[in-house]
Amino acid sequence: MTPFDAVGQRVALRRPSESDRDEFVALMLSSRDFHYPWVDPPKTNAAYDEYLGMRRRPDMDGFLICAREGGDAIAGYMNLNCIIRGFFQSCFLGYAIGAPYAGKGYMTEAMRLVTAYAFGEMKLHRVEANVQPANAASIALLRKCGFHNEGFSPRYLQVFGEWRDHERWALLCDEVGTIT
Repeated sequence: MTPFDAVGQRVALRRPSESDRDEFVALMLSSRDFHYPWVDPPKTNAAYDEYLGMRRRPDMDGFLICAREGGDAIAGYMNLNCIIRGFFQSCFLGYAIGAPYAGKGYMTEAMRLVTAYAFGEMKLHRVEANVQPANAASIALLRKCGFHNEGFSPRYLQVFGEWRDHERWALLCDEVGTIT
């Protein structure tokens, strides 16, 4: 087992490895209807290997969300994408939870751990998440974790082969104290 990078009460975060491939792919395959049309995570061995390669780039980072009460089973993931240094000190947050773990508070705890890491260890100034306007669960999660809506971007990201509208949500390092 890979050691954890952050541990909360109910979840622990660790970086993905080759040995996680089967469990991760199985969870994402079993959750494909739950994820549609919001996110299209890796659902094949080749796609998972590509995902691992991306996580090793210096401008990317990512964590598996492990449910501690479930024997540290993989419950989902959170990625810090397109990390920009210099005057920007920012990244984009991507995430998904497996269907069996949805609605149990795992994502809230994981998001708080990831943003604490981004602002603390990485010394980032800003974390941005882009969400399709009809994704009520994701918007509720962002609100709960202190993110604020900064605007609307038409045809912003391509998901399932279609350019989809997104709302831009952000959290700044000096706003972390506002998280409830």
